[in-house]
Amino acid sequence: MLLMSHRGGHQESKKKLEISPSETMKAEEENYKEEAKEPKSEDWRPPSVFGAADLKNRAVGLYNIGQTCCLNSLLQVFLMNIHFTKILRRISVPVCATQKKKNVPYQMLLLLEKMQCGKQKAVSPRELVLCLEAHRVTMFVQYDAAQLFLTLWNLLKKQMKNPELVEKLSDLYTISVQEHLACQICSSETKRNSSMLSLPVPLLDSDSSMLKTLEKCLQCFFRPEELTGHNMCFCEHCGKKTPFQQSVKLVHLPQTLTIHLKRFCFGRSAYIHKISNCLPFPQDLDFNAVLTEQQCQAYDNEKAAWKYELFAVVAHSGTTSYGHYCAYIRSLTECKWYCFNDSFVEQVSWDDVKSTYGHSDLYWGQTAYLLFYMKKQPQ
Repeated sequence: MLLMSHRGGHQESKKKLEISPSETMKAEEENYKEEAKEPKSEDWRPPSVFGAADLKNRAVGLYNIGQTCCLNSLLQVFLMNIHFTKILRRISVPVCATQKKKNVPYQMLLLLEKMQCGKQKAVSPRELVLCLEAHRVTMFVQYDAAQLFLTLWNLLKKQMKNPELVEKLSDLYTISVQEHLACQICSSETKRNSSMLSLPVPLLDSDSSMLKTLEKCLQCFFRPEELTGHNMCFCEHCGKKTPFQQSVKLVHLPQTLTIHLKRFCFGRSAYIHKISNCLPFPQDLDFNAVLTEQQCQAYDNEKAAWKYELFAVVAHSGTTSYGHYCAYIRSLTECKWYCFNDSFVEQVSWDDVKSTYGHSDLYWGQTAYLLFYMKKQPQ
């Protein structure tokens, strides 16, 4: 399974249960009855492949059936990505009913079909929620969006039986880096290639000072780190613990790049707190202008494609104990921004998206937590 790097701090993964989902699910039951039934044919495919909001009628939301705002926001980001839905519609449909209920890619495909073909303002993710529970994913609790995104991606990759589709899914989302560890006494160096689903960038530098822009956060993530004192490593050539320099060099960037803003971190009191300070992020991002030659381990033709434009923002409101998620997503066919807040969906402006930059005095307002950038098409 693909793992997320913990370099640059610690993030909270899951939060405590607050409410029972039973009453909420019962209240939504009437909405389920009108939804389309599951297709029976093994050869069934949705009639069209667009993002969930790229409908002729209107954008479609997802009902919150009990603390599912985090799941709903991530599902919208997945299903609004036409590169992802092209992969999703090519999956093999499970044969028996039991397999269908437990197959995450298939349940996501059914949800996409309901969102495209339904006449309602929102549909329920109930069947997908039950599917996730069958894989021991605890639902109806407060989640960290970065951790749930990793969980969903791993389940999708594991259950896509076609190796070609697995490769396409990896190409769409996976970041390749090379980790370097060099002894500062004898200069011996070890290298290791690894993959990441997101770049978990810190919002604070080594002196605990706030970083002012996303570009500064990226530079901080790729900046070499000195391992001294208690952090020294054992060097086989020197035969003892010595100071080391640790660094990460960028090798490959995917079509859809995920950046995790590490707003949840440990403070001096050993309690997790949220950093709500303002962090501007650009609509256009060129990694060649952000990183130095020493921070890259890629060929020129690879680096030439490192130009991105913002596709989606998953924003968090609240504190470490409780909160709410919503998603701002740019339609790839309409080039318009939408805010997906569970069942409520509306078209918004770039100024609305910028409102998720954050503010040091902010308590409940929205702050960007996950950024999704889409690789620009060559001119």
